[in-house]
Order: sequence, then structure tokens, then C-alpha cells
Amino acid sequence: MMTERDRDRRLVAILRGITPAEIEAAVEGLIETGFDAIEIPLNSPTPLVSIKLAATVAARHGGPARLIGAGTVLHPDDVDRVHDNGGNLIVAPNMDRAVITRALHLGMTMMPGVMTPTEALAAIDAGARDLKIFPASLLGPAGIAAMRAVLPDGPRIYAVGGVGADDFASYAAAGIYGFGLGSSLFKPGQEAAQIKDAAATCMTAMRQVYGGR
Repeated sequence: MMTERDRDRRLVAILRGITPAEIEAAVEGLIETGFDAIEIPLNSPTPLVSIKLAATVAARHGGPARLIGAGTVLHPDDVDRVHDNGGNLIVAPNMDRAVITRALHLGMTMMPGVMTPTEALAAIDAGARDLKIFPASLLGPAGIAAMRAVLPDGPRIYAVGGVGADDFASYAAAGIYGFGLGSSLFKPGQEAAQIKDAAATCMTAMRQVYGGR
């Protein structure tokens, strides 16, 4: 049976635009509401500083390692920099075999972005076991269900881009494992309390939809 921690990794918080000054309070709130996966895109202000701070906050909470790392990763050298700053999660908007290979070599969780069966199967062939359909809103649940039908059962498929808590049920029915949550969860300049409230709403909705699955 899937554990509570496994279920909580169905949601990835995307903190695009966050600053180091905001990291501690935001990550504390996310962890307190049950988030175990946090992505800081590399086009945020001083992202590597934020990733290092986020990893420190996560480690302070103890327990099994959480997924803390970077999004918008386009080059293998960026994978090294994220790893050197304590990150263990790499998320990309595209399918790049060199990025996938480097992340997996370093023992990191790798989530490449895919939009077609060709890209998805190429990512799986490269070793990825977590795939991000991006932007998910362009395919919608029906398009994803059709694509999911030709993919193997093993990899976990996340919907990212234009998806919020109200959409969880329809995407879950299409075979989606989890979600990356950006603007529906965090916008630059938001108070930590607002982030925590949004996180709690998303976590409750996810648990209602997936239960013990």
C-alpha cells in the first residue's frame, strides 16, 4: 500500500520567482501542509542560493529526504550546480537526453517535460521514471488519456501548466499520477501565510481525489 509520504509527492510546488529572503517561511509552510517536493526554477532570482536554503530547511525537519531542486533545467552543467547546492530534484521543460543522463548519474530524481508520445517514450528510454506533461492545459484530460494509453505503466506522469486543485479529479481519471503547481500555489511577493493556505487547499483536494491509491 502507498504510504502517506508517497501520496504527498503527488504534488510538486513550483516557486518560480521566489527570492532567498522568502524561502525559509515558504518552505516551512509547504512542509507543514505535507508537501514533499519543491521546485525552484532556474529563472528565479539567485535560484541556487534559494535551493541551498530550501534544502537546509527541509533537512531541519528530519525524516526521509524530501525532493528539493530546480526547474527550467536546460543544460547538464546546471544539473551539477543544483547537486552541488544540495538539490536532489531536476525538472525540465523539455526532453534532453544529456540532462536526464547527468541527473540520474548523480542519483537525482529527474522529471523531463514531454508533450507527445514520441518525447515521452524517448525520455523513458533515457531512464526517466517521472514525466511532466507540459503544458498540460493544451492537451487537457482527454488528450492526456489518449497519450497515456500508449505509454508503459511504470513511469509516473505529472500534469503541469494551467492545472489547479479543481482539476485534480478529471486529470486523475485520465491516468495522471500527480501535479506541478505554479501560479495556483505561489506568486512572487505573496505572504507566507497565503502560500500555506493555498498549499493546504491543494493537499486536501489531492487526498480526496487519490485517497490511498
